[in-house]
Amino acid sequence: MKAVPSSRHRPRRCPFGMMAGAVAGALLLSSCSVPAPAMDTAPRVSSAAPEMIAGTPVELQMYYTQSVTWNSCEKTFQCTTVKVPLDYSAPQGKSIDLALIRMAATAQKQGSMLVNPGGPGASGYNMVRDGGKSYFSPKLRGAYDIVGFDPRGVQRSDPVTCTDDAARDQERQESFDLDTDAGLAGYETETKSDIAQCVKNSSTVLPYIDTDSAAKDMDIMRAVLNDKKLNYMGFSYGTKLGATYAGMFPQNVGKFSLDGALDPSLSIEDISMGQATGFEQAIHSWATQCLKDSKCPVSGTPEQAVQQIRDLNATYVDNPQKTKDGRVVTSGEFNNALAFAMYSTDLWELLKSALSAAFQGDSDPILTLADYSADRDASGHYTSNTTFAFSAINCLDYPMITDVAAMRADAAALEKASPTFGKMLGYSGLTCKDWPYPAVSKPARITADGAGPILVIGTTRDPATPFTWAVSLRDQLSSGVLVSWDGDGHTAYGRSNACISTTVDAYFVEGKVPADKTSC
Repeated sequence: MKAVPSSRHRPRRCPFGMMAGAVAGALLLSSCSVPAPAMDTAPRVSSAAPEMIAGTPVELQMYYTQSVTWNSCEKTFQCTTVKVPLDYSAPQGKSIDLALIRMAATAQKQGSMLVNPGGPGASGYNMVRDGGKSYFSPKLRGAYDIVGFDPRGVQRSDPVTCTDDAARDQERQESFDLDTDAGLAGYETETKSDIAQCVKNSSTVLPYIDTDSAAKDMDIMRAVLNDKKLNYMGFSYGTKLGATYAGMFPQNVGKFSLDGALDPSLSIEDISMGQATGFEQAIHSWATQCLKDSKCPVSGTPEQAVQQIRDLNATYVDNPQKTKDGRVVTSGEFNNALAFAMYSTDLWELLKSALSAAFQGDSDPILTLADYSADRDASGHYTSNTTFAFSAINCLDYPMITDVAAMRADAAALEKASPTFGKMLGYSGLTCKDWPYPAVSKPARITADGAGPILVIGTTRDPATPFTWAVSLRDQLSSGVLVSWDGDGHTAYGRSNACISTTVDAYFVEGKVPADKTSC
């Protein structure tokens, strides 16, 4: 779940909340991998056995009973598409195709496991393709076909499309002082223009990419994968998607892991406040670690070190810094780079180097981190539609405060809670104020009565999904089991320690449910 960029000097990359994924895309691309087993390239046809679709709605039978063909793809994987109704209230109408990728089990297969890396708007297809062979343990890969998918509106599944690469570059270089009427008016004018482009390019799918619909899609995928119960590993926003599924289909819940938990009962404003405190804690943890190194670019106490970073960022407000490729780094993009580095301790050294350069007047490394955060590659191409899908999904999922006075009061509270990041976390409602499709759901507690044990995993100093959210989700779920990792960064499985991987693997592969409140 990504941190929410919006503020007085608001970057134009994301409208609110950085609901990020399990790991940053750059980390997946750079992770070490093991050689893949030889793949059987023959097409495979799969469909649901009768017992897999018992009790499903009659009007959806055509989707639950569909046959799909898995073909070799991406060198060592298998891919297919699954049809789902565009509008579940009118399932006989238009359908859309969801893209799936499968990494076949390497040993005795127990079933399939769907994975979602977060967002909303992140690609599960990319997660499996780019990092599946290193991110998921050999034990887990031996027992399950790991299946990534792009949810409706994401990347390969009728993607939300708005502005082009050049416009995205331009908007990331702009900032608006939302505490002024002129800044607010300028931002709203540009937002309306962007929304018009989204509607022009994606009008068919935009009203139907809410989380509830995506959860219903997963049950169709479960049947097509020929599993009586759904096995699922969701990260960040993927925990909300998984919890939503569990609430709708508790009888179909198999092994579930919800890692980097998002509390589904929270409003967007609550989420922003939780992230404000989480990211502020994270930058102080970074400073504490950095100060142990004689080459650290900041000095003094952790608070003094963080203040030096704030002071540096303040110089970018009125004087965006030029970079070698002709673009500039604004205060908002500086904050995006800082926030991005808080997602994984693997990025802390890069942040140290980038800040060292920035203090010397070289902002290129800061821009590189901000580009990673925005999914922009070295050629200037944006490799995902996460920014667009993120906005569109959240506008359907969350009613938001759009009253200017209330938003400004909220922004002031956020800045007080987080002097470093608060400025980028306010004014969440502006993006959806003029969104042409109203929210179709609202925050609510989920109990999933009747579901089997569900792992809820929290990292104690997670900036994007604070640990308290894992505790509250576990408390809501009737069968929730809390597992914690005492660490920094976002999510735990695949990036923490042997205790987490052993606990999760034993649950999925051997059916060993850990004791509630297991600490790693």
